Amino acid sequence: MTTHTPFRLLIFILSVGLLPLIGLHAELLPMSEAAPKDMLCVGNHWTPAEANLQMKEFASTYKNKRSWEKRKAQIRQGILDGLHWDQRPMVEGNFNTIIHSRREMDGYVVENIALESFPGFWITGNLYSPLKPKAKNPAILNPHGHLANKRLTNYMQIRCAAFARMGAIAFAYDMVGYAESDQINHKMPIAALLQTWNSTRILDYLLSRPDVDSKRIGMTGGSGGGTQTFVLTAIDDRITVSAPVVQISAHFFGGCVCESGMPIHKSNKHQTNNVELAALAAPRPLLMVSNGADWTRNTPNIEFPYVKSVYALYDAEYNAENVHLPLESHDYGTSKRAAAYGFFAHHFGLSRKAIPYNEGWDESFVTILPPEDLKVFNDEHPRPEDVLMGDDTVMAYL
Repeated sequence: MTTHTPFRLLIFILSVGLLPLIGLHAELLPMSEAAPKDMLCVGNHWTPAEANLQMKEFASTYKNKRSWEKRKAQIRQGILDGLHWDQRPMVEGNFNTIIHSRREMDGYVVENIALESFPGFWITGNLYSPLKPKAKNPAILNPHGHLANKRLTNYMQIRCAAFARMGAIAFAYDMVGYAESDQINHKMPIAALLQTWNSTRILDYLLSRPDVDSKRIGMTGGSGGGTQTFVLTAIDDRITVSAPVVQISAHFFGGCVCESGMPIHKSNKHQTNNVELAALAAPRPLLMVSNGADWTRNTPNIEFPYVKSVYALYDAEYNAENVHLPLESHDYGTSKRAAAYGFFAHHFGLSRKAIPYNEGWDESFVTILPPEDLKVFNDEHPRPEDVLMGDDTVMAYL
């Protein structure tokens, strides 16, 4: 890997500015000193009323597809610059994949998997596959939100097992600093860069598999996993279908360093928000799932109309959907999973009949495994000896 002196300087600046944030709750993250304060948009950066006016101002900056494409390029470059994407680990291939503990379930298979993101830094997860796969299968990335051991929880297992039984390969993986991804702290200064890089490596891995259809690559996650979904979809056209859940908001920018700890929404040249980041998916199929108890409660009136207006520039309104659940709260629960099942089944040609349906999807076929059974590294499969441990060690390596 090439060493970048400017990146070392950047890391030093970031670490000095953000070290006081280590240990703070994600939703209480104050603005950091990593970048000028007026370049970071954190948490409830605007009120809903202010955001409504901002959306109208954004809309006034373009009149047609051509002028939107110009703004789109500016927003995408803003994400890349804000993440310092040009300073990401320069690694291609060499996944050094570890796969073990294959278990055949009712219509699907579960395996424990780890990929090397860059030398000494591992991505840990589980791979769910159809019991009887086809020669080419769609694949769906499944990042999770901010909750300890989320990749190992019941609802992540249910979602990925259902996708697999319907005919897709589903990759569930740990966010940096969570569950087995404990080589660094989740609130380290460059969490947004490392997490998005990890997602890119998983995407690269899936596309390297001969049993994956490169034209049917999906991504879905809730809350912080929703942020990761629309960010990667915005900067990587290889994601062909996406479903960010309970996260796209005009006024809320994410309260964790992995979402808003680096200046991806604002620069000296532009200002944007997560609604426009999500709109960069156009004209690819996009499902926005919202609810009545968090920052997505205004989605039918504010966020979704804006996104749909962008899709209209491509004559692709049919590819933008919103499922709003006003009586529900902030999660990726049963109703939200049901929306995702139908959405991906439609766009990927998955088998709806593979999951029993009786006035709702019946997920009881899923065998919930204990967390220890899903872990990649254990006494029988120890973590490689050359692993990088600790924020300082990882940043020093980079």
